[in-house]
Amino acid sequence: MSRPGSPMDEPGRLLTGRSLRRERRTDVVTYRVRVDLTGTKPPLWRRLELASDMHLDELHDVLQIAFGWTDSHLHRFSAGPSTYDPDTEHYLSPFEVEEGERGTPESEVRIDEVLADVGDTLYYVYDFGDDWLHSLKLEAVLPRDDTAPRAACTAGRRPGPPEDCGGVPGYELFDAATDPTHPHHSAARAEIIHTYGSDLDVERLAPTPFAIDEINEALAGLPARSTGRLPGPLADLVHVMRDSGEQIRLRKLIDAAALDEPTVIDADTAARMVRPYTWLLDRVGDDGITLTGAGYLPPVHVEAAVAELGMAKDGIGKLNRENHAMPVLSLRESAQKLGLLRKHGGKLQLTARGRRLLADPVALWWHVAERTPLGSREGIESQAGVVLLIAVAAGAMEHVDAIITRTLTAIGWVRGDGEPLTEFDAANAAWDTRAVLRRLDALTGDSSDERSTPDGVTFARAALRTWP
Repeated sequence: MSRPGSPMDEPGRLLTGRSLRRERRTDVVTYRVRVDLTGTKPPLWRRLELASDMHLDELHDVLQIAFGWTDSHLHRFSAGPSTYDPDTEHYLSPFEVEEGERGTPESEVRIDEVLADVGDTLYYVYDFGDDWLHSLKLEAVLPRDDTAPRAACTAGRRPGPPEDCGGVPGYELFDAATDPTHPHHSAARAEIIHTYGSDLDVERLAPTPFAIDEINEALAGLPARSTGRLPGPLADLVHVMRDSGEQIRLRKLIDAAALDEPTVIDADTAARMVRPYTWLLDRVGDDGITLTGAGYLPPVHVEAAVAELGMAKDGIGKLNRENHAMPVLSLRESAQKLGLLRKHGGKLQLTARGRRLLADPVALWWHVAERTPLGSREGIESQAGVVLLIAVAAGAMEHVDAIITRTLTAIGWVRGDGEPLTEFDAANAAWDTRAVLRRLDALTGDSSDERSTPDGVTFARAALRTWP
């Protein structure tokens, strides 16, 4: 037996801690890999050509596309004798990393560490219920052309299985039932009707046709691996997304945001952008402002903000009460959330940080960037704000609320009643961050034609690189 406290994977067996991974290649070559879906007869397979420096999280996306999966279930990569052999080494999926499992994340493993010599095999299991076992065998190591895609499908056989069809037996049954040319077509349809009833829409569970041109078009749309150079929380956001299609779209948007570009902000630009905040901080001053009984700014200060900050165009009606003057209300509330002001004893007061930053617009600009998006890191408001910032940095504001909705849904957010999020929900979640961007003139145009400004692009990049 092992000593108390020793790492165990079964009673009486002490783990050695020695990894099966090999050293990474010093050059980049093309791997020709055949992927077979275990148990299918005749074999369902795809032949892929892959860049040898590809990481397993990238390979996951490739396999999802090549077989027509929708990334609706958990998965795992393994190296060793077989998928479930006790000597096999497993690599953690994003879900397992989030759950605190011990081991090496798949995002840190390259395929040339687990496939080094011709004949080497890597295993990939998808959906632990249907238990789709993929065997990836290295067939050839080829010279690599600089213009070659990172992943391409060169051949394959048989359509891909539908999701949730019951594993290989279900696949074979539905494949026969939906293919009039199959020799067992009639018998398969009769079995399905007997098992599931005549109300089942058999065509809904038809296998995904093997369309190599469509597969390669989708593979060409995969962005280069970018999460490795992203700030950790931003990379985490990408990894927790459950829909590979939406994950790919977000990665492409991140690439377009050009976060590697240096942030240069001069004093004049910083002063112009943060003027609403410096105006309000100066207005509060050392004496503070006594608030109304309901906790709002008195009308005299609201009217001054509207007049001196040009907010009349952003409101409706007579803007002399803060609860009716949304631009003023959002400015004051965001200043509090940014840690520049606080309410105390019925008064609005400067914080120590607000007092210190008042005379330094560049430092104030960076402070606002570091505190944006607003909200806790794991909260829906913060994550919605991050997606908004990515869109601003990328200059891709068209249909931005739809982008935020899809991303939040892919992360797993739903409404309180369990129903799917709507674009209204997404816009509401991003409200506080959008308010800051509006006050900084990082956004322009109305809700139907919202666009990021050049200064807004710079600010969004800075905010994303310093989040949180």
